[in-house]
Amino acid sequence: MSRPILVLNGPNLNLLGKREPHIYGHETLADIEADCRRTGEALGLAVDFRQSNAEHVLIDWIHEARETMAGLVINPAGLSHTSVSLMDALSACAFPILEVHISNIHRREEFRHFSYVSRVAAGVICGFGTQGYTLALQRMARLLESAVK
Repeated sequence: MSRPILVLNGPNLNLLGKREPHIYGHETLADIEADCRRTGEALGLAVDFRQSNAEHVLIDWIHEARETMAGLVINPAGLSHTSVSLMDALSACAFPILEVHISNIHRREEFRHFSYVSRVAAGVICGFGTQGYTLALQRMARLLESAVK
């Protein structure tokens, strides 16, 4: 039986492959989605992959996920550093949350070193490029397995 996992992507991630490839690489969001679906299938996870540039849409999806998902992987993008509302929505979830960043936010501008989402995430993966998503799904599968035991 597949366990449903929501993979959320925040603002501007729809521009991956076009925006600052020297930081984010040349892979597109569609490439990442395909990798996540393949990885999820191999791990027994049913991946629901979404992206929005609107904070309120992400929050609505998180609220919905509370009733339908076993876990959540999120790349909150720029909202990491600014959104208390996103953090509050995530803190209302009873399942594991993993935060992903394509770049190493700790090697970038000072304001990127802090993430509100990190305060509620079980773990943070950053600086591994788009591979961070598949690493997060692998970790999520482990977390969900240990929760069953």
